[in-house]
Amino acid sequence: MIEVKSTLQDFNSKLWRHHFVIPEAVTSQLTTHDNRRVFVKINDQLEIRSSLMPINGTESFVLINKAIKTKMGLSTGDEAVLVIRKDDSTYGMEMPEELQVLMDQEPACDALFHQLTPGKQRSLIYLVSKVKNPNSRLNKALAIVHHLKEVNGKLDFKMLNETIKHYNAIGKLSR
Repeated sequence: MIEVKSTLQDFNSKLWRHHFVIPEAVTSQLTTHDNRRVFVKINDQLEIRSSLMPINGTESFVLINKAIKTKMGLSTGDEAVLVIRKDDSTYGMEMPEELQVLMDQEPACDALFHQLTPGKQRSLIYLVSKVKNPNSRLNKALAIVHHLKEVNGKLDFKMLNETIKHYNAIGKLSR
């Protein structure tokens, strides 16, 4: 774990906004060429999962979304104490039980999932984990498994969204 004081800054961009700059010495200690994932605890209150994104060849940054900024009562220019530790988990986030069970039952689909890039794996995991209702999480996981098999692992998010809508409609009918 490494403690860093950093000031909340704003990129003033439509894509990325609020972030904390992380010094090169910290970045080099916590990253490898294939893993930039970290846990960041802000002001000893809230811990988030993030990635140390390269900023200028030496430093990196941690993005802070609007919800976290608001929850923490932070404004641009505020200084915060960040405690950063390496995230050595397999996916950089927790695998939802519903998706894991289906992957365990479908070895071929599990292989297709693991052929995806780590970022695409995290995107699919996030799609399931962001849903609070267990039945809806299961429907979304079923849709993902179906889609991966249907497209032989060549992920198409537009097509996946249609499959998810279909599984959601089926789920509503069965209630």
